[in-house]
Amino acid sequence: MISSVAILLGLLPACVTRTERDDPVTGYLAFLPDHPGADLRGRQEKKAIEDFKNYLSTFTKESVTRDTQRVYASGAWLNDTLKTVRGSKAIEEYFLGSVANTDAIAVAFTDVARSGNDYYFRWIMDVKFKKFQRGKTIRTIGMTHVRFNRDGQVILHQDYWDSAQGLFEYVPVIGGGIRLIKARL
Repeated sequence: MISSVAILLGLLPACVTRTERDDPVTGYLAFLPDHPGADLRGRQEKKAIEDFKNYLSTFTKESVTRDTQRVYASGAWLNDTLKTVRGSKAIEEYFLGSVANTDAIAVAFTDVARSGNDYYFRWIMDVKFKKFQRGKTIRTIGMTHVRFNRDGQVILHQDYWDSAQGLFEYVPVIGGGIRLIKARL
């Protein structure tokens, strides 16, 4: 069984054809120069930060439906290490799918740092999945790079987190393969 999983994991890269267009690193690097972010100050900066933090702190179907279009700009770019999504409507649909697959998602922000027009949010995320590890809270840490537009809406959202630890390690079969690989490192 384990050797079958190892073979499967070894074949996955060959099965996936990635183009420059759908490569998240290339997309991120291409998006940055054309979307430098706004130089927010004072109340406007504080509101943009609080809106983003509040949006992700308690993640429900109702909050995603109500707030995504307000928090994210219409042309926003998002990559959460699992998927790249463009546009506030597509982000809303993607997040609604995420909420549908969980019993609860909560993000606690531990720090926010600013460098120029770039903001870095450090966080701890607790997730209870409907299908994996039912009833167990899975905790992971990460950071999100954000840029806001002049209206204080998110135009860039790039997550940095270990999706193997936060998700894939709990998926049947694949999770066992990941844990086996980690044990050998």
